[in-house]
Order: sequence, then structure tokens, then C-alpha cells
Amino acid sequence: MNRNRKKVLISVIVVFALICVGACGFLVYKAVMTLKAKDDYMELVAAATASNTEITKPSVNVDVTENPFDIAALEEENPDIYSWLYVPDTNISYPVLQSADSDNFYLDHDYLKDYSFPGAIYSQSVNSKDWSDRVTVLYGHNMLDGSMFAHLHRFEDADYFNENPYFYIYTENRKLTYEIVSAFLYDDRHILNSFDFSKDEVFKAWLEQAQNPRSVSANVNHGVQLNLNSKLVVLSTCPNYQAGRYLVQGVLIKDEPTQ
Repeated sequence: MNRNRKKVLISVIVVFALICVGACGFLVYKAVMTLKAKDDYMELVAAATASNTEITKPSVNVDVTENPFDIAALEEENPDIYSWLYVPDTNISYPVLQSADSDNFYLDHDYLKDYSFPGAIYSQSVNSKDWSDRVTVLYGHNMLDGSMFAHLHRFEDADYFNENPYFYIYTENRKLTYEIVSAFLYDDRHILNSFDFSKDEVFKAWLEQAQNPRSVSANVNHGVQLNLNSKLVVLSTCPNYQAGRYLVQGVLIKDEPTQ
């Protein structure tokens, strides 16, 4: 091997080694930041739970007047926090945020506005923050460590889907109960930019697909009644190992005051 070829080979090896070191360093940094974000959220859950009230699985048949989350205190930390999402029998118990400056700010920022790989659970400005829209979409990452919206994929199992029919949203003075209509793989369209739900025919078509999704892996609660007065919340995350979005849709069935 001549001298020039040897120099080239050495240069290639050095560059490759530097890339590997950099990549490993980035992965370590990403893992550390992910663990930090998880710890931060665990501390937040403990701090946000009013009077250290234990979060238990609520029953849709029992009036719960005490709000387990101190939303007002959270808003003082970050005014973008406006609600709390709780999905029983999952790790999903997080504040809901909406940025006034950038729709996807919380894609990679936590509830304190710090840069974070897991991001936060958030809605976009096209949705109001009083849960009055016909369709509200909440976004969250499908994290490998099971945080954020990763546990939505539990609803792929038919038995789990049937045994866990509700999720809950708390505001400063309300508890909203949603009955899950369906869970299924959808395409990657931006739902709220693709459909004008102010038009009855468009919303009616969406309700139809919610109850009859075109997905071989769909689970559906056929006992839920939907109409033009329905209020849906769509929990949206990345699917496992394929394109599109995985959606869990619930319809508001109870809106009660809390104290």
C-alpha cells in the first residue's frame, strides 16, 4: 500500500471513530435527558396532586367533586398549562399545554419550557382551551421508555380496550369524562388542517369513521352514541414501526364541576 493510500485510510478511520464517539455521546445525552424528563414529570405529578390526594381510577357512576390536580398552581409555573389528562391503567397522567407562540413548541420542550426529547402533551392553537370544539387533538410522543403517549398502544389489545373504556380531563374547576369510541391506525394527515369540522357534513363523516375505522387493527366500542352535538378528543401518537398516526378517540359523556 503506497503512502497516499495509507494516509487516506487513516483519515477515514479517524473520521469514522469521531463520528462513532459523537453518536455515542449524543445517545448517552439523549438517554440522560429522557430520564431527567421522566423524573421531572414524576415530581410534577406529586406536586400537582392537591393535598397529596391519591390518584385512583375514577368511576363514571360516582360523582367526584374533589379535583385531584391543582391546575391553578401549575398555571403559575407556566401559563401554557391549562388542563390535566389522566388515562387509567397507563402511565398517562400529564399536564396539557398549548403554546401561544408556536404550535409545535411542546413537541420538544417540557412543561417548564425547557428543551426536552420527550416533549409534553399538547394541543395546537386551532383548538380552544375550554374543550368546546367538536374535535380536539392532543399530541404526545411514543417513547420507548413507556412515557408520554406510548401506553396508548395498549388499546391495540382488544381485551384491554374493552376493560378500559374511559379517560379523564381535569381543568381548574371541571372534570370531563370521555368514553373511548375507537382506537386505530390512521394516516399522517394533520386532522384539524384537513377537515373543517364546522361543517355538519364533514363532522358527520368523521363520526362515521370514528365508529367504523378503515383499519384492520381497529378496536371499536359500538355501544357509544355519537351525533352532531358530540365533543371528541383525539389522542394522537406515532405508531410502532410504520407510517401514519395511532389514534384513541373519546367522546365527552359527563362534564361536572369540581372543587
